[in-house]
Amino acid sequence: MQLGRAGLAWAAALLLAALGAQAAAGDFDPYRVLGVGRSSSQADIKKAYKRLAREWHPDKNKDPGAEDKFIQISKAYEILSNEEKRANFDRYGDVGGSQGYSQHQHRQFHHFHEGFYFDESFFHFPFNSERRDSSDEKYLLHFSHYINEIVPDSFKKPYLIKITSDWCFSCIHIEPVWKEVAQELEALGVGIGVVHAGYERRLAHHLGAHSTPSLLGLINGKITFFHNAVIRENLRQFVENLLPGNLVEKITDKNYIRFLSNWKKENKPHVLLFDHMPVVPLLYKLTAFAYRDYLSFGYVYVGLRGTEELSSQYNINVYTPTMMIFKEHIDKPADVVQARDMKKQLIDDFLSQNKFLMVARLTNQRLFQELCPVKKSHRQRKHCVVLLTGEGEKFAEAYETFLAFAVANTKDTLKFVHIYNDRQPEFADALLMDEEKYRGKSAVVILERRNNAGKIAYKTLENAWQGSNEDNFILLDLLDQLRTDPGLLSSETVLADLNDELAPMFLIRWLYSMLDYVSDCWDSLFHSNWREMMPLLSLLFSALFILFGTVIVQAFSDSSDTRDSPPSEKEETAAKTEKNDASFSKESNRIPKKGFVEVTELTDINYNSNLVRLRPGHMNVVLILSNSTKTALLQKFALEVYTFTGSSSLHFSFLSLDKHREWLEYLLEFAQDAAPIPNQYDKHFLERDYTGYVLALNGHKKYFCLFKPHRSGDEGGTLGSCEDYDSSLHTETRGKSSCSPGSRSIKNKLHKLSFWMERLLEGSLQRFYIPSWPALD
Repeated sequence: MQLGRAGLAWAAALLLAALGAQAAAGDFDPYRVLGVGRSSSQADIKKAYKRLAREWHPDKNKDPGAEDKFIQISKAYEILSNEEKRANFDRYGDVGGSQGYSQHQHRQFHHFHEGFYFDESFFHFPFNSERRDSSDEKYLLHFSHYINEIVPDSFKKPYLIKITSDWCFSCIHIEPVWKEVAQELEALGVGIGVVHAGYERRLAHHLGAHSTPSLLGLINGKITFFHNAVIRENLRQFVENLLPGNLVEKITDKNYIRFLSNWKKENKPHVLLFDHMPVVPLLYKLTAFAYRDYLSFGYVYVGLRGTEELSSQYNINVYTPTMMIFKEHIDKPADVVQARDMKKQLIDDFLSQNKFLMVARLTNQRLFQELCPVKKSHRQRKHCVVLLTGEGEKFAEAYETFLAFAVANTKDTLKFVHIYNDRQPEFADALLMDEEKYRGKSAVVILERRNNAGKIAYKTLENAWQGSNEDNFILLDLLDQLRTDPGLLSSETVLADLNDELAPMFLIRWLYSMLDYVSDCWDSLFHSNWREMMPLLSLLFSALFILFGTVIVQAFSDSSDTRDSPPSEKEETAAKTEKNDASFSKESNRIPKKGFVEVTELTDINYNSNLVRLRPGHMNVVLILSNSTKTALLQKFALEVYTFTGSSSLHFSFLSLDKHREWLEYLLEFAQDAAPIPNQYDKHFLERDYTGYVLALNGHKKYFCLFKPHRSGDEGGTLGSCEDYDSSLHTETRGKSSCSPGSRSIKNKLHKLSFWMERLLEGSLQRFYIPSWPALD
């Protein structure tokens, strides 16, 4: 009976596993895995496979699911690259070579199903996922494609991106509106993207999309989510709001001269669009964003009062949109285009041919590289004729004649530019070699860039450029010779990168960055969901927690300092008058608590435990003092060694010189070089002052380090007031305060003791070894 139940359990488990495997196999779609359509060619399938295999290879992609994804990609390519397996999958949804009974069943069911008509639109739900997603196939994004191509391209045009997934009813609901708006905006120049959250979870997470459907805009690498109802007008307004607000300037009779005259300051051609629409068309704003680095844009509403003079001066047809480009001459446009229906392609072709002035000024390295590209071959030579001049009326005539020459000799292989010597001194010095004949004058150089490292070949006109007929003939003759003899450019040099003259100051860039950050935070605060707000909220609460903790700790430390701080000067004076000699003697025998340093007296009782039998690695730092200097030295000693009390291997003691002079002098005999002992026949033998000496005693290894007190230049003189020490301490013999000149001199003996302690911990002090520790009587 038990065996029968076990057999039934095993059979059920095997059946469930088979059903799970069949369901998993049924869900596998190689077309969706590779991101291609059913009508894709083998070349497209192979290209998609190579791109995805490079992205998801486990050796290069550290994502936890990279290996499974790579296996799916390989399996999908194995199916689609084989025509027989691909045909079987398209017909039966399976790739097996022999279908057997399952195929027969499938055919029978298929024929049975074909006898009925089932309209999927009846339920407004396209069960066929292939039909539902076919319109979005060309917009599908992958992570590497988004990072490497879409984000850089967002600095030229905005992107509208939809996040979708399978079995998403809301996605189906917005699909008609999305399809209509996507086609309309794409024709205007907006990038369109679709991310399938089921297959591109990494990209969906990177974009911050935690639900489907989600719509977002991307511009200048910045992501903005759409939060309104999905209708055509809202989506158009959302894309328009992504664009900066100062792209297009409204032009009237009052400001058109100022607008067109800014070509010299901005170093850009200026574009005017004349139209009868009261608001600037979205197509024109998108165009202005794409070409904002090259052109300045203005819009003239011809139906507005105050534009009649402007329209009549340039002979504008008020019923037809007109676009004009103005370069160095504002009285006459350099180029004009008119069309009843301005298309994006027409505008792009028109503007791409007029991106630069006739004689543009080289203001940065990017402009230099675009106007003077590197030579690619002998048939694609492009030369630059550079006018090196200065600013002001003194050089105006030379510039005007050079401009006239450039207008008369414009060719595809020839670019005319100019540069200000004082703004680009390295460029000018490299070409003119700082010759005197060009100083304070204009010069013309013909150059050809040889590589991107700055190497050029050039030739400088022998004489300064004055703009005379003779100068024009000489330059024209050189250009004619250059067509047949490229070796005419005989000089070579390497140019440094140009300075960016029009770059804003650091403070202005920082201010703009702060405004953008505040704007992002404000938008996130009112529109983002909690999951998107978590990083900002975490940062905010962390800062508040640190600030609150700092205030609390400071408050408690202030109160403890108030309790432990010495009394004020007035209280000290009153206390000194009330104290007598008896009370002082009690006070002097107590160890000062300043700095909370525990300092014990080294006596014959604790001598063995504190020195002779001290644990290995431990040291006892001993201060030598006398009864008269005890209070002052102990307090100064505590201040100097306070920062080292955290070390558990250091112990602090003091030794009375009046009681143990012989013990000290026995130790100092082993350090004669550092502290010589006076001869016993010397009359000052018993007057030797060792107060202020500090010994670091290592009881285990039997050596010590010696600190000699600092000797001030004027120990007996007046050293000023004492501000750092407790003035309630008195000397024993004179009854004066510790802030007296004598007390200050005693405390100065331990000057720089803290530096000596640092060297002690580093192990860089000299060590004096002894055979054994002497007894302490």
